Amino acid sequence: ILNYDIMARFRRRTCIILLLFILFICSIMMALKTLRPDRAGFGDPFGLGLLPELQQRTVLLENKQNSLSRFQGDTVTRASNFHSVAVNTMKASKPPANKPEEELSSPNYNFHIFYYSWFGNPQFDGKYIHWNHPLLPHWDPKIANNYPKGRHNPPEDIGANFYPELGSYSSKDPSVIEAHMKQMRSASTGVIVLSWYPPGMADENGEPTDDLVPVILDYAHKYSLKVTFHIEPYKDRDDRSMYHNVKYIIDKYGGHPAFYRHKTSTGRLLPMFYVYDSYVTIPEIWANLLTVSGSQSIRNTPYDALFIALLVEERHKHDIHRSGFDGMYTYFATNGFSYGSSHHNWASLKAFCDSNNLMFIPSVGPGYIDTSIRPWNNHNTRNRVNGKYYETAFSAALLVRPEIISITSFNEWHEGTQIEKAVPKRTGQVVYLDYKPHKPNVYLELTQKWSEKYRKEQEQWLM
Repeated sequence: ILNYDIMARFRRRTCIILLLFILFICSIMMALKTLRPDRAGFGDPFGLGLLPELQQRTVLLENKQNSLSRFQGDTVTRASNFHSVAVNTMKASKPPANKPEEELSSPNYNFHIFYYSWFGNPQFDGKYIHWNHPLLPHWDPKIANNYPKGRHNPPEDIGANFYPELGSYSSKDPSVIEAHMKQMRSASTGVIVLSWYPPGMADENGEPTDDLVPVILDYAHKYSLKVTFHIEPYKDRDDRSMYHNVKYIIDKYGGHPAFYRHKTSTGRLLPMFYVYDSYVTIPEIWANLLTVSGSQSIRNTPYDALFIALLVEERHKHDIHRSGFDGMYTYFATNGFSYGSSHHNWASLKAFCDSNNLMFIPSVGPGYIDTSIRPWNNHNTRNRVNGKYYETAFSAALLVRPEIISITSFNEWHEGTQIEKAVPKRTGQVVYLDYKPHKPNVYLELTQKWSEKYRKEQEQWLM
C-alpha cells in the first residue's frame, strides 16, 4: 500500500510538471508568433482591401501602357552613387524627461521618423480633426454588418487604441509642436519625415496643413532637428504635378536651416522625398521625372533630389528601379503584413538595392493596432510585448546595415504605431491601452538606446 501511494504521488507530480512545461512551451510559441509571423499576410483579403490601390495597379498599367510606348527600354541613368558618408559620431545619453535642450541626446540624422500634423481640436481649429475619425467599414457588406459604424466623439472617445499624454491636441498648438520636437530630440532621432499634401489639399478626414510647415521648421531648428517631406498620394499625382510640388517645396522651404539635405558619397547635398503609395503610378510616368532622359526630368536641375519609393510587393523593387527612384522604404510597422514590412525579406531587398545603386531604408515600428478605426482588423494587430517587438524590429534592421533607418511612427495614433508619450485612460465607454508597466516615455528611451547602438555599429561598418 505504501509503495502504491508513493507511485500515485509520483505520477501526480509528473503530470503537473508535464502540464506546466506544455503551458510554458505554448506561451513561448505565442510570443514568437507575435514578434515574427510565420508568413507574410499581405496576400490575404485584408491586405488587398486595406491597400485597394494594388488592385487598381494592373488595370492602370494595362490602360496606360499603349499610350506610353514612346519610351524606349528600362535603362535608368543616375547622377551619382548615393551611399552616405555623413555619420554622426557624437555620443548620446539617455535623458530624463525634463532636461534642457543642450543636455538632450545628440540628434542622429540617419534616424528618420514619420510625423503627422493633421490633428485638430476646437480651441485651435474650431472643431476636432482626425481625433473624431470615422469607423471604416469592411469591404464585404456581410462582414461590415457585424461591426459598429459612426464616428468617434472626442475628447473622451478618440480614434485611437492608446491615449496621448497631451490629450486630443491640435497640431497647430505651439506648445504641442515644441513638446513633440523635444520628445523626438530626446529619442535621438534626427530627421522628421513630415506627411505633406500640396497647398489646399488634404486627406479625406483632414484639412490642408501646408501653412503649418514654417512653424514646424522653426521649432525643429530650435532642437537641431531636420525636416524632410513624405509626399502623400494626392489627387492626380503624376510626373508634372510632382515636378511642380518639388519645386514649390524647395523654393519655399529649401532655404530654411532645418530643411534636410542628404550628403552623398560624391559630396552632393540633396533634398530627400519619401513618396507614399508610389506604386499606384506606373514606372514610365515616374521615369519622365526621375531619369536623365525623361521628358519632365528633374535630374541635374536645381530641383534634383533623392526620391524614395514605397515598396509593398516584391515585384515593386523592379518597378522602383525602372522608374528612376533613388531608393525604397517599407513603412508598415506590421511584420508580416506586406513583403516589404516582413523582416526576413530585408536582407534580400538590401542586396537588390546594393547591386542596383539604390538606398534601402527599412521601417521599424513599436507595434500595430488600428481596431479603433478598423474594428474588423484584429488579424494585423501586433502586440508591443512591453517593447520587445520594437527591439526585434531594430535588431532586424541593423542586421542588414542600412544607411538610414526610418521609424513608423512618432504620432500615427490611428494605427497604434506611435512612440509619442501615452498615458493610461479609462472612460465610461473605452479602456485605452497604455505602456505599463513602463513609463509614458519608454518608447522614446528605447529609440534613443537603439540610435546609440546604431551609431556605434555604423562606425564599425565604415572602418
